[in-house]
Amino acid sequence: RWGNLTRGRIQPDEPGEKAPLANRVVSVMGATGSVGDGLLKAASDAPEVEKIYVVTRRSSPRIDEGVASGKVEMRLHQDFTDYSALADIRGEVNTVLWGLGTSSLSVDDATYTWIHVDFPTAFVRAWLAARRHAPMSIHNVTGMGTDPDGDSYWAREKGRAERELAELAAGTGLRSFSYRSAFVRPTSENANVFHYLGEALLKPGALVITGKELGRAMLEISARTNELPNGTLIDNADSIAYARAYEAGQ
Repeated sequence: RWGNLTRGRIQPDEPGEKAPLANRVVSVMGATGSVGDGLLKAASDAPEVEKIYVVTRRSSPRIDEGVASGKVEMRLHQDFTDYSALADIRGEVNTVLWGLGTSSLSVDDATYTWIHVDFPTAFVRAWLAARRHAPMSIHNVTGMGTDPDGDSYWAREKGRAERELAELAAGTGLRSFSYRSAFVRPTSENANVFHYLGEALLKPGALVITGKELGRAMLEISARTNELPNGTLIDNADSIAYARAYEAGQ
């Protein structure tokens, strides 16, 4: 078993008190990626979510399906450090599911910082300029191994993003959560045999969560507005526990 790698420090309160409108309007960032696609699927299937804004450089089959249903509005966007073009919607959004990112192996250090630190912090500054009243929450996937004092550049920068988002949110109506997830298996539409093999090997130790389950955990934590404080770090076992709580409440 690999369970010692994801300890499950947080358990949902039973019964959990939920704010009914906490996820009324959701924005999904990075929805065309393997993780973001699962987050979008979770939000699309959630009856409590009335509207989804997908901010993206391009579309995908799931985005197209959501737009056709009327639940999703796609905003084509190029500069993720400038959100002035979203001024008309920033004040509406309750919950942000942030799956936007890239591998540290595919870009240089400066670009990695630009994507993983500058993008989300710029968004939060713009969001808070338009809205500061709760319920508001941002859920950022940082990944297992994130460590602001770690040896790896990527681990330190993702740790810096966790810290800076929490600092920006402090004293406002916003709560920031960082998900130190392990293996996030893509949706069935995008998964291949290697994903399922990895899932079979790692699942006994609570290291595996599907993208949709991760999205459900985010929605559950968002709705429990009095349960977890701003800046809480969520490991993979925690996400699994909250995803199960979400499913039990449906």
